Amino acid sequence: MFAVNTRVAFQFIREAGRHLNDNGKLLTLVTSLLGAYTPFYATYAGAKAAVEHFTRAASKEFGARGISVNAIGPGPMDTPFFYGQEAPEAVAYHKTAAALSAFSPSGLTEIEDIAPYIRFIVSEGWWMTGQTILLNGGYTTK
Repeated sequence: MFAVNTRVAFQFIREAGRHLNDNGKLLTLVTSLLGAYTPFYATYAGAKAAVEHFTRAASKEFGARGISVNAIGPGPMDTPFFYGQEAPEAVAYHKTAAALSAFSPSGLTEIEDIAPYIRFIVSEGWWMTGQTILLNGGYTTK
């Protein structure tokens, strides 16, 4: 898990910095679990915390070229990947935690919930850099 969520992410960010045009955009994917205190996810959230830091560091390193670098942290997403990876008690935990928000009627983040924010960050959101935005309908905050 650490190899995928840290080393690969670091290499991706490094290569993107080499190949992006000036004033480009780089967006990494982390997790809303970075703002949560929860069981079941010590290694996953810990690995994504490294990606969050790589993102902030890259925003400073690439800033002179006008490249904005940000991260989004979706909440648990209602995708086949989520259900295939999770134990039933973890699914129940996330649905219960997310259900506390009126903004998350399904209990999980939908792709359609985050797509507009991604479009904004990589287009008009040029002024924002070095930020992690948790997109999760109130599942957690930071």
